[in-house]
Amino acid sequence: TDYAGRSILTMLIWGTRPSLAIGVLATVLTMIVGSSIGLLTGHYGGLLSRVLMALTDWFIALPVLPLAIALAAVLGQGDTSITIAIAVTTWPPTARLIRAQTLAVEARPFIERAKALGARDGQLVLRQVLPNVAPFILVSGTLTVSGAIITEVTLEFLGLGNPTEVSWGAMINQAFFQGAVTRGAWWYILPPGVAIVIVALAFTMIGRAVENILNPRMARKS
Repeated sequence: TDYAGRSILTMLIWGTRPSLAIGVLATVLTMIVGSSIGLLTGHYGGLLSRVLMALTDWFIALPVLPLAIALAAVLGQGDTSITIAIAVTTWPPTARLIRAQTLAVEARPFIERAKALGARDGQLVLRQVLPNVAPFILVSGTLTVSGAIITEVTLEFLGLGNPTEVSWGAMINQAFFQGAVTRGAWWYILPPGVAIVIVALAFTMIGRAVENILNPRMARKS
């Protein structure tokens, strides 16, 4: 039990919900924003591409965790603010990846044939380019979930989450401030830490497996 007599196992199971929900939802928002910017900049080019890529480079140059902490603090405590903070700070790598893949796809002959047949920009992006870059979006999303969960736990540990909700980050926060380390109460602080490591590692391994399935050449090289 913890300092208040609550079951650690029950809190650990119950705290899985917000960590996974925020991690997955923030990843979905990240994929939507990053993929949209990558497709737009890769397809249209010109001034729009330069402006969006300059914005992307600016976000990449900023440290992710301090920026997420600042955004969550400005937006206020709660799951919504944490989700928005994670999504805002993690979309640039996806935008870069999808832009590169969009440029590679649009250099193929079938794109030229589609243009010759009168396909408009929307048709090219949605029917020709998007299906070919979708596997990369899936791989990037699977690998992003683990980082989003770790960021969520960090923000919860810093007290930026919902104070009335049980989560892994809140459990570590309470254990830390109740002196679990100095008192040797390993059962208070160790279980949520192990759960975080297992879930983050699981999503990373799933992402690598999906990447090897969708990109057999990389699997043979490794």
